[in-house]
Amino acid sequence: MHTSSPRTSSTFGGSSPPRETKSLDLSSLPPVYVLPTHLSPDELHSIEDQLEDLGAPLTYDIQEAKLVLGTVGTKKRAELELRTRKLWTEEIPLESGSAKSEPPRKRARFDHQQSSPRSTAERDDGSTTEDEGEKDESQASRSVKRNSVVKPPACPTTNIDFSKGLKVLKLQWLSDSIKAHEILPIDTYLVYHGQKVARPPDTSTPKLSNATLPSPFQKISPNSQQLYAERPQIESILERAKADAGGSGYPLTAHYSAAPHGARRFRHQDNDQSHRSTQPQLTKAQLLATTTSEYDGNDSDIPPAPEWVKKEVLLACQRVTLANPPNKDFIHELEKIKLARLLTGDEVGVRAYSSSIASIAAYEYKINHPREILRLPACEVKIANLWIEWKNTGEIAEAKADEEDETLQILKLFYDIWGVGATTARDFCHDKGWRDIDDVIEFGWNSLSRVQQIGVKYYDEFKLGIPRAEVELIASKIEEHCVKIRDSGIETIVVGGYRRGKEESGDVDIIVSHRDLDKTLNLVNDIVASLEVEGWITHTLLLSLTTSHRGQSTLPFKSSGVATHGAGFDSLDKALVVWQDPNWPTKAADLARNLKAKNPNPHRRVDIIISPWRTVGCAILGWSGGTTFQRDLRRYVRKELGWKFDSSGVRDRATGLVVQLEGENGVEGGMVDAEKAVFRDMRLEYREPWERCTG
Repeated sequence: MHTSSPRTSSTFGGSSPPRETKSLDLSSLPPVYVLPTHLSPDELHSIEDQLEDLGAPLTYDIQEAKLVLGTVGTKKRAELELRTRKLWTEEIPLESGSAKSEPPRKRARFDHQQSSPRSTAERDDGSTTEDEGEKDESQASRSVKRNSVVKPPACPTTNIDFSKGLKVLKLQWLSDSIKAHEILPIDTYLVYHGQKVARPPDTSTPKLSNATLPSPFQKISPNSQQLYAERPQIESILERAKADAGGSGYPLTAHYSAAPHGARRFRHQDNDQSHRSTQPQLTKAQLLATTTSEYDGNDSDIPPAPEWVKKEVLLACQRVTLANPPNKDFIHELEKIKLARLLTGDEVGVRAYSSSIASIAAYEYKINHPREILRLPACEVKIANLWIEWKNTGEIAEAKADEEDETLQILKLFYDIWGVGATTARDFCHDKGWRDIDDVIEFGWNSLSRVQQIGVKYYDEFKLGIPRAEVELIASKIEEHCVKIRDSGIETIVVGGYRRGKEESGDVDIIVSHRDLDKTLNLVNDIVASLEVEGWITHTLLLSLTTSHRGQSTLPFKSSGVATHGAGFDSLDKALVVWQDPNWPTKAADLARNLKAKNPNPHRRVDIIISPWRTVGCAILGWSGGTTFQRDLRRYVRKELGWKFDSSGVRDRATGLVVQLEGENGVEGGMVDAEKAVFRDMRLEYREPWERCTG
């Protein structure tokens, strides 16, 4: 058995627009946001990549967006999607007798610097509100003659006016524009046109009235009374820090002031000088200014940027990330915000925070100045402002609010049930009105899947960490039974958190292989049967023979249709089982007194994964990295090599053929040698498992 201790999915399917990056220029568009609703992560990534390739100013902050693309078909749905992302709007009605029926007038010439004035209200969270500025403009326009009105120019290419409010278009507009090699008129694609308004004081997300819930739920009366956590509106970092200094028991001699608007940059902007020069209204991110050297250092003490920072290495698979980074306390606060985004369904926010966290985790110095954050890939002004807040007060208000929000606490409770994801947790809380585990048992037991029922039954036990020694005991017992039912050619390796060096693991993931292809065919069936006979496995929740059914070949590449989310992680033969050590010190005496004596050993979650030897390196790589490492690895392989990677192997996206990174029959060396071969042929530097701790 190889324990490898440390030292001490698819394209956008049939609806994906063709990649014709040279025939269409979208740089004239306003900030564009893509709604993740009804899109898998791979589809969302593909669309965002296309927009970037076409020069569109992509943003991850919907507060900045003037153009929203999504798979929505009605105004009501569009408004709902905006509200769930904390953006309140009101519809801008079409004017009767509008310009469509009027004869065309000559358009006044504008100096480019004045082409798109922006009246913005700055907020420390990096978002910008423009509704006040728009109202001022409309009032001013009514006081002058019509022929003297000066309006911001429409989109230079299409006469589409994006100066007023926000427009939600069907995603098909992008696809059709690419096919037409021009930016098409938006009339037939426009779903909703609205302008931002302040959140109504009596409009929190719908209150959970007792009238809509069964009487047993009256025991809970949430303070928040809302379905999603309220994001705190923090005053400027400078003002808040002064207030903290006046009200706290410690002096605050100096602090940093937050930069103005621009907290979230467009991903391509920093490397696109021409875009900045031609669109002055997109204010360049200002570095945060210092007044004194309150913190551990000042500008002169900032360490030289690591090589990966100088080269702007964005992807986590191309750099080292250790388990206990020097900035882990700040990262812990960011992870609270990321978890809240996950629980509330903000996939874009989760991905953005994941990238920022991974970048900070890879930084080998303790951060003493916000400028250090601003030079890190995927870390922008908003993250720097959060660091200032954390440094001044020891906490982040948004993270604290999320942690204390009662609705989020309920969502987290359900999310921690084995077999329940964030979407199902929201269904339990919002749709079914459940508030605790007892509600799940009393009102929904029969509607749960078997996995979820087991997750509820052993809820507390599954939350216990598994020490490394116990992981090794479980792995050795599995290997023993594999050898017994096959032969001594069996090879195993423990992957997951254990291989990355965790002292305690949430579950045990073990990969089993054999150099003889016939020996791994249907192997998982025989392993489970053997372990069940001896009492090691109490429940078998999933027994998948996907790989055996396709002749142990690499997962086929589907160039059309929507791929199943996460298919790459689940395409190998595997058994998902509940494990319990049948032996304990007083077993004989306990059974002598009571034949039904309870086994005191905790139940554990164990994944037994079977990989053919010819692709075992891909299996090990696919199961050994942190989540962001795995996401970035797939992105790197897709963008740089044109391949599709998953734990069953690699295929060429253009031809669909298998790419044999480990040779036709696998490597001659061991399991780790196979993994190194995959790194080598992917043109990546090999990273030890404990160097992939991105979270």
